[in-house]
Amino acid sequence: MRLLLVEDDNHVAAALSAILARHGFDVTHARSGEEALQALVPEGPGFGVVLLDLGLPDQDGYEVCGKIRKRTGTPVIMVTARSDVRSRIHGLNLGADDYVVKPYDTGELLARIHAVSRRTVHEDTATSGDGPLRLGPMHIELPTRQVMVDGTVIQLTRKEFDLLALLAQRPGVVFRREQIISEVWRTSWEGTGRTLEVHVASLRAKLRMPALIETVRGVGYRLVAPAA
Repeated sequence: MRLLLVEDDNHVAAALSAILARHGFDVTHARSGEEALQALVPEGPGFGVVLLDLGLPDQDGYEVCGKIRKRTGTPVIMVTARSDVRSRIHGLNLGADDYVVKPYDTGELLARIHAVSRRTVHEDTATSGDGPLRLGPMHIELPTRQVMVDGTVIQLTRKEFDLLALLAQRPGVVFRREQIISEVWRTSWEGTGRTLEVHVASLRAKLRMPALIETVRGVGYRLVAPAA
């Protein structure tokens, strides 16, 4: 996999590049936000993941993240020293796919890189073509926002559908509560957590599949694809 490492500290970049190379990554190093954006031009090499350090010398890292997302759908993992929830949610709102907080464990970083790569591949597969998402007895028509279970149309509210579609496009992947709130409600976690719990309970009841959406304690939720 080709990986774009955006890091202004050459010593850090050299050490991390060596580790990534040992794990099969082809690393391109950008030392600034501008170098990163130049590397992501359409005619340039394609990257599987962008690893973006937010402490850049020429531009605010969040601004660079927003520009990257407008330019490409390549997954972005932010690397930040800011551990507060507001900073992380801000990055997710700008289009980041995940984040790691310094100091981080190399094993965790590698796991997150592989995780966002799998999500992207699965999403591309799930949304390709004109057919619905088929998950056991449940069919989800994304363009028409229609959900059917065993051929029966299930009436969902707008947010219920958005939540289900988010989870269903990446079955098995655990979504953090903060990420779900950011992507479905377009707001921060504060004051919205109870709303998420209510919507999950409502989906379980309406779809009559209580095991469909699994609670991952302390993290968030994931969709468990039912048997056909």
